[in-house]
Amino acid sequence: MRVIVQKNGGKDHVSTATVDCRLLPSTDEGVLSAIADTPLVKLTRVLPDAKFDLYAKLEFLNPGGSTKDRPARSIIRHGMDTGMIREGTVIVESSSGNMGIGLAQVCAYYGLRFICVVDPKTTSQNIRLLEAYGAEVDLVATPDEETGEYLHARIARVRSILEKTENSFCPNQYSNLYNARAHRRTMQEVVTVLGGKVDYVFCATSTCGTIRGCAEYLKDNDMKTRVYAVDAVGSVIFGGEKAKRLIPGHGAALRPELFQEGMAHECIKVTDLDCIEGCRRLAKREAILAGGSSGAVLMAVERVKNEIERGATCVVIFPDRGERYLDTIYSDKWVEEHFGDVAHLWHSASLRNG
Repeated sequence: MRVIVQKNGGKDHVSTATVDCRLLPSTDEGVLSAIADTPLVKLTRVLPDAKFDLYAKLEFLNPGGSTKDRPARSIIRHGMDTGMIREGTVIVESSSGNMGIGLAQVCAYYGLRFICVVDPKTTSQNIRLLEAYGAEVDLVATPDEETGEYLHARIARVRSILEKTENSFCPNQYSNLYNARAHRRTMQEVVTVLGGKVDYVFCATSTCGTIRGCAEYLKDNDMKTRVYAVDAVGSVIFGGEKAKRLIPGHGAALRPELFQEGMAHECIKVTDLDCIEGCRRLAKREAILAGGSSGAVLMAVERVKNEIERGATCVVIFPDRGERYLDTIYSDKWVEEHFGDVAHLWHSASLRNG
């Protein structure tokens, strides 16, 4: 598959390539039947001094490698059920990684053509994964002139492609309620495994689909679980000044439409270095190779662990796997180039907790 690059002054080009469409009934068949029901494991080593029980929902064990498999399947199946997606429909979405990969997997299964709009921050590995599933990668090379943000430029590019492409559909992960609804099941799975005892949930935020779905399930079932949103320093979802961020997966340069006031009891903002430290701790202490937002969630728990009562049950949701961060978070060279010699943060933790 080719990479389409949008250049200043250049004309938009939309391929007219045909796709062997094999739309099937929107039922759980094949690889899509493996989405959801991910393991919930108890973490006993990474925070050994914690006086509460800590469980991790391993969403990176979905077949596409992340929690985004859930909304990708949910949104596409709803589109098929309602006739918004039919034979020959072109799916167009903006994504820097996991949602794009999840959609690429679902579209490959249903024989749908998928155009994923990315920007230069998208890793080469994620681009290769998208292409491996047969997606077309549309690279927006320059940020939005007014805001200086790539996200705004990507969204504008999606609109342009939709206008020029007949029979096209945008999942719009930032506003589609079937993003959030997919994660009601995520929370239901956790509650079922733990027999209804869930005192705290820590969830990374980006589109707000995961946290909104989990919060709605808890509210509808009259549960008193305290929900912590984990956001990035430099993200504007929960307010604050916009700033440069290196680690993708959580945070956003604009507030998603799925955001709702009150869906989280508290927001904890973490830095890029926090993400790295959390990921490295997980790998060393729990043998869990997780992505950046998982490290962020762990460090959020670290931040408030002394406020959590003895015997409480806490759940962290780990969205994606660490293989997609081998050139960044798990690269000693990359970490040192951006943050200096900081390895003592996780080595000392390993010695201290051993």
